Amino acid sequence: MTSMSIPTFRLYDTMTKRVRELRTQEPGILKFYTCGPTVYSYAHIGNFRSFLTSDLVVRTAAALGWKATWVCNITDVGHLTQDDVTDAGGEDRMAKGLTSKEGEQFVNVWELADYYIAAFKEDWRRLNLVEPYVRPRATQHIREQLLMAMELVRMGKAYETPSGVYFSVESFPEYGKLSGNRDQDTLKRGVREVVSDENKHHPADFALWKKDDRHLMQWFSPYGWGFPGWHIECSAMSRAYLGDTLDLHAGGEDNIFPHHECEVAQSEALTGKPFSNHWIHTRHLQVEGQKMSKSLGNFLTVREVTEERGFDPMALRLALIGGVYSKPLNFTQQSLRDAAGNIERFREALARAESAAVSGRTAEEDLTQTLEDLYDQALEAMCNDLNTPVAVAKAIEGAKLILREGDALSEVSGLAGVRFLMKINDLLGIIANQHGQDASVAGAPSVDEAAIQAMIDERAAAKAAKDYARADAIRLQLDELHIEVQDTPNGTIWKVKSPE
Repeated sequence: MTSMSIPTFRLYDTMTKRVRELRTQEPGILKFYTCGPTVYSYAHIGNFRSFLTSDLVVRTAAALGWKATWVCNITDVGHLTQDDVTDAGGEDRMAKGLTSKEGEQFVNVWELADYYIAAFKEDWRRLNLVEPYVRPRATQHIREQLLMAMELVRMGKAYETPSGVYFSVESFPEYGKLSGNRDQDTLKRGVREVVSDENKHHPADFALWKKDDRHLMQWFSPYGWGFPGWHIECSAMSRAYLGDTLDLHAGGEDNIFPHHECEVAQSEALTGKPFSNHWIHTRHLQVEGQKMSKSLGNFLTVREVTEERGFDPMALRLALIGGVYSKPLNFTQQSLRDAAGNIERFREALARAESAAVSGRTAEEDLTQTLEDLYDQALEAMCNDLNTPVAVAKAIEGAKLILREGDALSEVSGLAGVRFLMKINDLLGIIANQHGQDASVAGAPSVDEAAIQAMIDERAAAKAAKDYARADAIRLQLDELHIEVQDTPNGTIWKVKSPE
């Protein structure tokens, strides 16, 4: 911090239903778990809105000098399609993915999982998210899940039936404390039509292990061949890397019930300790005012927005964090275009600041204190329940100050501008991608790289000469050649857009 005291990091807590201070068990160490993707297909931009919330938590913690031990899992087995009730039925999403039109290209479900995990990581890097401490896969932690289930059975908190091992919700009197779903009649009505095992003690009891020797992904256990239930996976993996009690657990609002409610029950029944001291959930994303769905044609993935529609990934990131995470966000073409304009403004400001920083120019006006104050205000906004609209507004205000000075920007102010923009980038990740440029799209048409580079150089010369009309014309030519141009602090980079 520069001119103000270190702010208190406060977040809305789903459990207590209020904004309160985020406290860590160990000073300066944040034990943080995020429910990651189920890798049967490409993650959509709504998924990434939730992951970006976690990314911003980690960035804000780092700005305060904390170290985040961040775990973001990958679900590659056990997530069934009817997941809006405690004991889901239906198909395993991984098996369903293999039978989809896109899944026809894969030999088996393991290959499908590997492909979509790689795609997920690529999209993660495109949107400039911080890398987590670890991304555990459910299939790599079967032992931990079985040991939890076996111990819960031994404790009398779970029981075996001919079709599986179930957690007894009646053995945990606090079941429902996260979601508020405490009414037993409501719980029974909500699951009566999908109960698949008449031997269950209570309709809301949920599976820790499913017995199924025909499942595409199965393991041998003391209960026979089968696979784990979805809920037990996160409890086991978070405990393996972060211990019995987390400082913070995150996910989308659809995870609150039943997934996170079940995590709380089985984990606290096992350990007798709080599972997580703080809970944060991101609200749903709409597209052009409607729920995102394939049937409406507004189901968008990261690669569709960035490759097929040609938008800068950083613009997509900015558009997705532009609204407060705790409120629904309406994603529109206009918000994406506005974000793209602001990304260009940030990059132009950084280029001018870098140039001024080595110019030797002097001037009466010194922007140092003003920019430091703006950064402090941005950080304070992020500490106030991740108030990204205010933080982004402060970032834009700083960029405008730098651009207003233009060629008159002094060396001192230029250095201050570079510091400001780089600190904003560390906090919000909206100026320069720390992962670098992605490789060109596989399968894209071949191009004359020398000719493209010549056009890039000509455009740079036109911008330097303030011939912006010529620079824009060259960019349009490049666009017609399916070349995506991205201006960065280290120069202009380009790649071939994916074919339509």
